[in-house]
Amino acid sequence: MNRFPFMLSFVALVLAVAIALACGAGQSQLQSITLSPATADAQSYPNGLVPFIATGHYVSPSHTVTPLPATWSACYQGIPTTDVSVTTAGVAQCAAAATGTYSVFAVASSGKSCNDAVGPCGNGCSVVGTALLTCP
Repeated sequence: MNRFPFMLSFVALVLAVAIALACGAGQSQLQSITLSPATADAQSYPNGLVPFIATGHYVSPSHTVTPLPATWSACYQGIPTTDVSVTTAGVAQCAAAATGTYSVFAVASSGKSCNDAVGPCGNGCSVVGTALLTCP
């Protein structure tokens, strides 16, 4: 009779661990992305090619990844633009007629289960890092 409370506690503990593992506990989750440089002037780089590097900051366990594999894009005032192109390696370049300051984005999955699609300027089930690029 004294074994029943012990067995009940043991079963509850096993069940709690199983639920936590099924919900992603134990998997590293991307918390934030920082871009380097945070701001850049295309005129200061050879041929106007600006190399951005993404660093991912993870939790559970805490660590960073540089360079972080990401999807790159550029926007102007929250709207996708073709005035700035960004390669898959994060190298940005202003188009010949581009002037002003543009946002360069690195987008990666957070690692969480989610149904929201990632938009072109970074939203949905993603983590976004942003830098500013000034075009002449």
